[in-house]
Amino acid sequence: MTLPMRFSDLPEYAFPRLRSLLDTHTPGGTPVHMSIGEPKHPVPDIVSPIIAKHTAEFSKYPPNEGLPGLRGAISDWIARRYGVSAPDPERHILPLNGTREGLFNACLALCPETKGGEPPVVLLPNPFYQCYAVAALAVGAEPHYVSAGPETGFLPDFAALPEAILNRTAIVYMCSPSNPQGAVASLEYWKALLTLAEKYDFRVFADECYSEIYRDTAPTGVLEALEAADCDPERILAFHSLSKRSNLAGLRSGAVTGGTEAIGAMKQLRSYAGAPLPIPLQHAATAVWQDEAHVETNRALYRAKFDLADQILGNMAGYTSPQAGFFLWIKVHDGEDAALKLWQKAGIRVLPGLYLSRDPLDGSVNPGASYIRAALVAPIEEVSKGLTAIRDILGPDGQD
Repeated sequence: MTLPMRFSDLPEYAFPRLRSLLDTHTPGGTPVHMSIGEPKHPVPDIVSPIIAKHTAEFSKYPPNEGLPGLRGAISDWIARRYGVSAPDPERHILPLNGTREGLFNACLALCPETKGGEPPVVLLPNPFYQCYAVAALAVGAEPHYVSAGPETGFLPDFAALPEAILNRTAIVYMCSPSNPQGAVASLEYWKALLTLAEKYDFRVFADECYSEIYRDTAPTGVLEALEAADCDPERILAFHSLSKRSNLAGLRSGAVTGGTEAIGAMKQLRSYAGAPLPIPLQHAATAVWQDEAHVETNRALYRAKFDLADQILGNMAGYTSPQAGFFLWIKVHDGEDAALKLWQKAGIRVLPGLYLSRDPLDGSVNPGASYIRAALVAPIEEVSKGLTAIRDILGPDGQD
């Protein structure tokens, strides 16, 4: 049977690709998993009792738009966290079954078939969360990869793109704090991007799923810039999640905030093709969005790992201390070669940066090829073991 061509040139997904690279080789020690961003810190104590209390509601279909209490809790959290006016829970908030659902479906719901009579362009940082590119391809748009390397502070310089690309741009995916580099967009960066969106008539999808893992200063969000800029609120969608904030990747509680038109379009699409979060999980998510004590405890655990990474890897030439998130983006000679050495010599499992990036269309160097990504999600003793092996095996220049 004929298969669709739009996905025919996708590379193998990052983690099956990593298994192909590593799993035919014997690990050089007890494995330490630093390849995937799956939090290993404790689940908040409030979750299990609430799910147990509402178990009978697994028998009910969940409401498409989410429980009113959950939408209200998300709205209140946004107002507290960013110091902005609380979004209307009825018109401006949509709970998600994991933020990936929203990042994908927003493109389906909002990307036009053409822009200026031509196929639309979707801009995304390079490296990037792989969902972005597949969403663009699913709607027949052209994904355009914008390198985010050290020369631009690990943030994409969208304004430097040719007008021919910007005029066709319908959507920009922007991740801050960035995955994998841990860079944070400033208020000025966000305002400049919104100004660009007004000039060239595109939407900004702000992936802020790592916003609650940081050292000392809370990262600025796009909603703060929206209140400070002269920009149509319909241009902005902000995505948040409990996966990293609250160590609840399996709960699948995310949220998107945006204008009435955009949220309405996403609700309509979900009513046909979506999967709302089960009601007992929505009750649990409501309580978790309302609680900050466990978030502060979680953040302190990551802060200790940031400090440990600075201590162990601080003398490595390719080490950049991240501002936020829980990944290290370490420059080496060759990412695949480094990942294989770490696995064979010490059982340390990291992800080659090549698996998170694409070759730029201008023929320049792939911005992920000479990097590895290491997640600081394991208990601190395992993280220490992994970081020490990275230092000792790869050496001060990251090439041994």
